[in-house]
Amino acid sequence: MDRTTRHSETRYGNRPTMKDVAARAGVGLKTVSRVVNSEPGVTPDTERRVQEAIDALGFRRNDSARVLRKGRTASIGLVLEDLADPFYGPLSRAVEEVARAHGALLINGSSAEDPEREQELVLALCARRVDGLIVIPAGDDHRYLEPEIKAGIATVFVDRPAGRVEADMVLSDSFGGSREGVAHLIAHGHRRIGFIGDQPRIHTATERLRGYHAAMTDAGIAVEDGWVSLGTTDPGRVRAAAEEMLGGPEPVTAFFAGNNRVTVTAVRVIAEQERPVALVGFDDIELADLLGITVISQDAAAVGRTAAEHLFRRLDGADHAPVRVELPTTLIPRGSGELPPA
Repeated sequence: MDRTTRHSETRYGNRPTMKDVAARAGVGLKTVSRVVNSEPGVTPDTERRVQEAIDALGFRRNDSARVLRKGRTASIGLVLEDLADPFYGPLSRAVEEVARAHGALLINGSSAEDPEREQELVLALCARRVDGLIVIPAGDDHRYLEPEIKAGIATVFVDRPAGRVEADMVLSDSFGGSREGVAHLIAHGHRRIGFIGDQPRIHTATERLRGYHAAMTDAGIAVEDGWVSLGTTDPGRVRAAAEEMLGGPEPVTAFFAGNNRVTVTAVRVIAEQERPVALVGFDDIELADLLGITVISQDAAAVGRTAAEHLFRRLDGADHAPVRVELPTTLIPRGSGELPPA
């Protein structure tokens, strides 16, 4: 091996090319291209020499030229709200499984519930020429995506509707699930039920609050102002709201928690009380089965899988009007939601 070849194999930031492979194998560039792209016209002995050169050099095919020829990158983007939220783990895995089955790479990132960051991340993915996008929206105005959608980037919104653009969306039944959870507490004797939810600008938060009010109205129960609190899911804010509802001469006897992060803090506050307080949470949480926490469960994997399947149908040429898919939730009684009023 001469010094030039040795230098080529060890330098950083400069990957081996097909020209390097051709020189090592003693063949032409077209022959290397045929082997790399599994095309016919190469003898077994020549193919073996080329493959040995590829392995020795650590050559990896550069798909950029293929992208320019085919107009597809075989990649999709997934924009989540918070990568640390346990709801998004199974959702992301399901999207990745569908993408893999279609030979596509998944690239994901987090908006951190910031509309500006969402837009920045989405447009960065578009600039990298992803074929499609699955977006859990942080904002309520997605007109910035109109040029991208018109240019052919398939887009599906998940968990919350798109804002001011027409696109496919896959949601869970936040209204119906919340209504069922609160009705469950009412059926076990509760009339003073507190609702603690996420920020009111978030679609799921307002839908779950709407379900709470519907269940209370169905039962003929007037909701007092002090029984409802919307805001960030910061533990300090949730704790303060819960403790305020549990104070005074007529405290609430039960909580409906608007999402999994609220539920976690509510469990901690309830554990500090001298009297039992019933709880139903929207979204399952880790160890909820061991802790006996009644929840309204979303099938996050089904949401992700359904969204990805719709995305790839669009990529395969489906041109029907945008669809809205709403998946059902499931009440899982485990004990905390079945406690009677103290």
